[in-house]
Amino acid sequence: MGYWSIESNSTVNEEKPGSKKRHHCLDWLDKQAPNSVIFVSFRSTTSLSDQEVEEIAIGLEKSEQKFIWVVRDAHKGDVFDGEFRRARLPEGFEERMEKGRIILRDWAPQLEILGHLSTGGFMSHCGWNSCIESITMGVPVAAWPMHSDQPRNALLLEKVLKIGLIVSDWSRRVELVISVAVENAVRRLELAEGEEMRRRVGELSKVVRESVMDGGACRLEMDSFIAHIRR
Repeated sequence: MGYWSIESNSTVNEEKPGSKKRHHCLDWLDKQAPNSVIFVSFRSTTSLSDQEVEEIAIGLEKSEQKFIWVVRDAHKGDVFDGEFRRARLPEGFEERMEKGRIILRDWAPQLEILGHLSTGGFMSHCGWNSCIESITMGVPVAAWPMHSDQPRNALLLEKVLKIGLIVSDWSRRVELVISVAVENAVRRLELAEGEEMRRRVGELSKVVRESVMDGGACRLEMDSFIAHIRR
């Protein structure tokens, strides 16, 4: 088969944070061209319906782009009622995947994936941590906000910083996000529009990194705060 599907009972899934073993998806990324892979992850606190999962799958397949898609337990049902329900991918989806697509059903090293030269875009729910990680690692975002601060974060990335694009418009959040929206977002990240966003976020990443180094603005503020509370 032309895909890698990591089941929850697989020994490969034992690669958790703190493990000395390098996650296999990073070895795969080493073999890909720069900025050629889209990383799709909505973190563990976001739950997607079966319909949404199906539309994402169809959109990713139609985009014909390489991707790493993280389908976690929280995507299988309501995270609050304790029900375990496996995400249903379209019939034959995994079998149809050509070499160059990875599906992970467990933990993934998000920072390392975002920091890899082969990662050219990040489809995200736009939680603040994910936004900071994408900016720090210099990766533009296809934003799919779902609740809380995420709509504002998506607006910041798209309208203010101009390092992201919208997959799902918050004003139409009650509507199902169809596969065409997913496909278009992925394609846009791989075209000239994505290149410009990568240039912008690369410059921003440099500023952010310098700010936490000795003499940087954030470092000076933190040193000042620590000095103040120690008095």
